[in-house]
Amino acid sequence: MKQFNNIKGIIFDYGGTIDTNGKHWAEVLWSRYKELNIPVNKEEFKKAYIHGERTLATQPLIKPSHDFYDVLLIKAKIQIEYLIQQGFLSSSEQTDKYPEEIAKGCYNFAKEVVNKSLFVVKRLLNKYKLTLVSNFYGNINKVLENFGLLCNFSSIIESAVVGVRKPDPAIFTLGVRELGFEAHEVVVIGDSFSKDIIPAKAAGCRTIWLKGEGWGEETDDSVPDAIITDLEQLLNIL
Repeated sequence: MKQFNNIKGIIFDYGGTIDTNGKHWAEVLWSRYKELNIPVNKEEFKKAYIHGERTLATQPLIKPSHDFYDVLLIKAKIQIEYLIQQGFLSSSEQTDKYPEEIAKGCYNFAKEVVNKSLFVVKRLLNKYKLTLVSNFYGNINKVLENFGLLCNFSSIIESAVVGVRKPDPAIFTLGVRELGFEAHEVVVIGDSFSKDIIPAKAAGCRTIWLKGEGWGEETDDSVPDAIITDLEQLLNIL
C-alpha cells in the first residue's frame, strides 16, 4: 500500500467516515429499516431519505445542543411522516414507534464504530495535526463531544457555521489554513468520492478515499492518492 511522505496535517471527514467506516448513512438507515421489518421497499425509502435531507438543509430543525441521537430521531421522524403522507406506510401505533427504534439502532451502530475510529484518530494525533471538515447541521461540536472526539482536533470546519458546503473546494482550503500548512502537506480522508476526494484534490491536498458501501455515485479509482476499505489501514500508510 502506498506510503505518504512529507505529510504534516490531516483533514478528516466525519459523517460516513469516522462514524460508519465508509458505509453511506442512507445504507445504515436502510439496514435498520430491514431489521425492523418496516414494510417499504428501497425506492420508497430513498425518496423518504432524500426528502429528509432536503428538509434539514432548508429548515433549522437541528439545534447546536442536539447530540447525534437527537439528529437521528429528527431524521427518522421526517422520513416516517413522509412515508405515511405518500401512502407508503399506514399510520398506526407500531408506525409511531418506528422513529425511536430507527434512531436507537443507528445510534448504537455509530457509537460502536466511533469507538474503533477513536483508536485510529488518537494514534494519528501522535504524529500529525488533525482538523475536521464536515457538512453538518450546526451541532457537530456537541456530537463530537458526546463521542469523546472533540479534543483530538485542533479545529472544526462545519458547513453550517462557515457558510460553505462540500463539494466546494473552498471548505477544504479553510481546513488547510486552520492547520497552518501548505495544501500538498495535508492529506484529506473521506468516504465520498464527489464531496471529499474531488474537491480536496482541487484544493491541492493529497487524498485517501475510504471506499465503502456508497450510494451509487460515479467514481474513478485513479483519482485518489490511495484507497482504503477500513480506517485502521491508515496506520499502515501514515
